[in-house]
Amino acid sequence: MVILGSGSIVAQLAEAQLLDSFQVVINPLALGAGKTLFGGVTGKIGLTLTQTRTFKNGNVVLCYEPR
Repeated sequence: MVILGSGSIVAQLAEAQLLDSFQVVINPLALGAGKTLFGGVTGKIGLTLTQTRTFKNGNVVLCYEPR
């Protein structure tokens, strides 16, 4: 299952330890306001970086697995 753009669903699944991996796309853009990436997660989620990919436009994909 892939979840795109729903931080609340990701937070609920992460809290229940039901996620196998996280793929985060970093788009270099500064905003003054917005939602946090893991809003709603109350505890720590230990993550291990497993892979990275950088694109010519400056975007970066970071792949993590829960510890």
